[in-house]
Amino acid sequence: MGTVEFTILGQKYKIKGDATDDYILELADFVEKKIKEIIDSSPSITPLKASILASFNIADELFRYRREQEDLQKGIASKADQLVKLFE
Repeated sequence: MGTVEFTILGQKYKIKGDATDDYILELADFVEKKIKEIIDSSPSITPLKASILASFNIADELFRYRREQEDLQKGIASKADQLVKLFE
C-alpha cells in the first residue's frame, strides 16, 4: 500500500491505497475535470458547491452504468435461457 500525492483545484491531497499510483492520479484528474466543467459553466459558484455538484454528476453516471449493466446481464440471462430451451 503506497501513498500518492495529487492536487485538485490547487489543494494538495495524499491518499493511501492498494491501487497503482497511475490509477489514483487518473481518478484525481477525472474528478478535477468534472469540477472544472461545473466551474466553467457557472463561474460564480464556490469550489465546495462545484465539488458537490461534480460528485452528484459522477454518482449519477455510476448509477446509470450500473443500471445498464444490470439490464445487459438480465438480457444475457434471458437469451441463455432461450438457448437452453432450444436444446431441451
